[in-house]
Amino acid sequence: MVFLADFSIIRPEPGLIVWSILIFLLFWFIVGKLAFKPIAKALKEREKNIQDSLDQAKLAREEMKKLKSENDKILQEAREERSKILAEAKEMHTKILNEAKDKAKLEANKIIEKAKHDIENEKEAAFADLKNKVGEMALVIAEKVIEKDLSNDKSQVDYAESLVNKLNLN
Repeated sequence: MVFLADFSIIRPEPGLIVWSILIFLLFWFIVGKLAFKPIAKALKEREKNIQDSLDQAKLAREEMKKLKSENDKILQEAREERSKILAEAKEMHTKILNEAKDKAKLEANKIIEKAKHDIENEKEAAFADLKNKVGEMALVIAEKVIEKDLSNDKSQVDYAESLVNKLNLN
């Protein structure tokens, strides 16, 4: 303990200062050779790794922007294609609908024309039949009138009316 009592921090001995400096320099040299180089090397590697990671992140960010741009372009093309397909489908729908309407009109006109023709034929047949029946009735009436000798006009008219009433028009 006596040694500690003689030790003065405020006034160090010059020999102690020299030895302290020499030991510090020796320590600095040994640490510099053994520890500073590996530490500096590790720091450089870490700095390089960080820079590489930043570069890769920048490249990845640029690649993401590029992919997003391409994706947006593809989506826009898909939207345009969809619009084009929808327009074509609508146009085709309208075309098919118009063709069906035209075809239906043609068919309807054919049916109407056929019906008119059939009606005209039926009408002509009915008139021909009616003419035949009227002619037959006139012959029957004339035959009966001739068979009966009628002297005055009044008796002829009465007899003709009675025959017409008796005839079956069916």
